[in-house]
Amino acid sequence: VAICHDGQGNYLLEHRSENCRDEQLTWSPVGSGGLKPHESLEDGIRREIKEECGAEAKEISLLGHREVFREINGEPYHWIAFDFLVLVDPAKTKIMEPDKALEHRWFKLEDFPKPLHSQFPIFLNNYKGRL
Repeated sequence: VAICHDGQGNYLLEHRSENCRDEQLTWSPVGSGGLKPHESLEDGIRREIKEECGAEAKEISLLGHREVFREINGEPYHWIAFDFLVLVDPAKTKIMEPDKALEHRWFKLEDFPKPLHSQFPIFLNNYKGRL
């Protein structure tokens, strides 16, 4: 899971569309997903950022990890999430998956919109002093 920032206290969030697998119409960070076989964590983050917002990851900082227990469509999941803070150039970002994102927008931490993806408040609480 990545949260992209511009180095000036602004964070890039995505308004998820009705076509997302779950948590439709919520706001979430841009640049998250699973690893491909033989892909490192850093390479996976770089790929996900590029796929979702078109930007290059300029700096990647590991924030930590979390165990995620979720249920999607009645099926239980247990994931290990590695959480990153990623610096990107805001001028280089754009929606790369228009079927999944209604919009991308930059926010200050105190101005994050609602509703948030259910895992995002946990992420924010874990790392609030480091964002």
